[in-house]
Amino acid sequence: MIQIDLPNPESAIALAGNREENLKTIAQQTGASLVLRGQQLVITGTKNQIERASGLVQTLASLWQRGKPLGGVDIANAIHAMDTHREEELQQMYQQNLARTRSGEAIQARTFRQRQYIRAIAGHDLTFCVGPAGTGKTYLAVVVAAQALLDNQYDRLILTRPAVEAGEKLGFLPGDLQQKIDPFLRPLYDALYEFIDREKIANLMERGVIEVAPLAYMRGRTLNHAFIIVDEAQNTTAAQMKMVLTRLGTGSKMVVTGDLTQTDLPPQQKSGLAVALEVLKDVEGIAFSQLTQSDVVRHALVQRIVAAYDRRP
Repeated sequence: MIQIDLPNPESAIALAGNREENLKTIAQQTGASLVLRGQQLVITGTKNQIERASGLVQTLASLWQRGKPLGGVDIANAIHAMDTHREEELQQMYQQNLARTRSGEAIQARTFRQRQYIRAIAGHDLTFCVGPAGTGKTYLAVVVAAQALLDNQYDRLILTRPAVEAGEKLGFLPGDLQQKIDPFLRPLYDALYEFIDREKIANLMERGVIEVAPLAYMRGRTLNHAFIIVDEAQNTTAAQMKMVLTRLGTGSKMVVTGDLTQTDLPPQQKSGLAVALEVLKDVEGIAFSQLTQSDVVRHALVQRIVAAYDRRP
């Protein structure tokens, strides 16, 4: 048995998690028994079980010591880091802030693959990222792009996605064209609002510094000195994907994100994202990132939902 004294109630709450879910997860993964008594964590079991459980808790210390709530993805990261001797890399990941929200919250990569994705964006003019819902594909791209714009690395930030109907027709939606397409673009607005004040965004959009538009609006243009994010790319046709990729101009960077399991195209039509991944896989200068269900950083249920659908025949 060993005892670990936690510095304050906030750290104890962060480590334990809601209904002590984190302690239960650590116990399941190590075979040890973990009991929280106030600010004291008691670990019992065999020598190997105790060593692994306490090592796991210490690997996560940089998070819970700050009172930052832990989740299943953090525990999985720590286990992977211990098993592959990447503890130092994990600590570097936790210390590296990509940006801060308007409320002051630090945004960081939460998994090793997310970190690789961010590095791919930094090192390439064109990056494809494919993965299930909740893995941060679009959000992280917007974080990097918004920070780059605020740092004056690019003249414009362009966010675009195909306006493909998922079960309803645009013609039946109320309002003019802009009002009809706004629901398709809402996730991009939501991510932007976390980093830039709404009034400032409105001003930047009036000046053309920020553009949020459906993919069709990209045709015939050359996008110079811009950071471009193509979201929901699984809903592009092959022709649309080729069109938007060839918009890339001088001094620009493009990130293309999508989930090939959530295509809203007609069954007989192959996704332009799938075609691009095949055609461009050997082209020099393009990065490809693959996120998986273990990178889901939304509610813990999302990870289990994705896993359940993946198991479905």
